[in-house]
Amino acid sequence: MDGSQKSSDERFENLKKREVVFDSDIPEFTEEQLAEFRPVNPEYFRITPKKQTICIKIDSDVLCALKAEGKGYQTRINAILRKAVIG
Repeated sequence: MDGSQKSSDERFENLKKREVVFDSDIPEFTEEQLAEFRPVNPEYFRITPKKQTICIKIDSDVLCALKAEGKGYQTRINAILRKAVIG
C-alpha cells in the first residue's frame, strides 16, 4: 500500500470517529420520518436495465483490487459506473 492510500485510510478512520452534530440545517430524523422517505424518481427502480456485453480496458491494479473482493467484481464495476453517471 502506498503512502497516499494509507493517508486516505487514516483520514477515513478519523472521519468515522467524529460526532455528528444535528442542528436546524441537519435535523435528526425519527424512525417514522425515515420510513416515509421515498425516491425522487421511483420509476427508475421499476426498470430492469438491459445488459450489454462490451470490451473495455481497465488498469490491471484496479481489476485485481476488484477481483480480490471476491465474486461479483463485474457487478461492482457496474455499480461504480452507475454511481459516476447518475450521482
